[in-house]
Amino acid sequence: MLHGMSTSVEAATERSAAEVNEEIRALWRRSGGTLSTEQREVYQRLVLEWAAAAPQPAQAA
Repeated sequence: MLHGMSTSVEAATERSAAEVNEEIRALWRRSGGTLSTEQREVYQRLVLEWAAAAPQPAQAA
């Protein structure tokens, strides 16, 4: 379930990768598949937040 669509990434708010991914998907649905300049900026911030929240693969020793 989405709890409000923020337009900024806040370091204090730690969301799971799944939560951020859902917001990314919702952004694309609302845009109809073409992002405006403002939406593109939001998308870029969300992708960075998602990457930070995504589990990192284990490194081979």
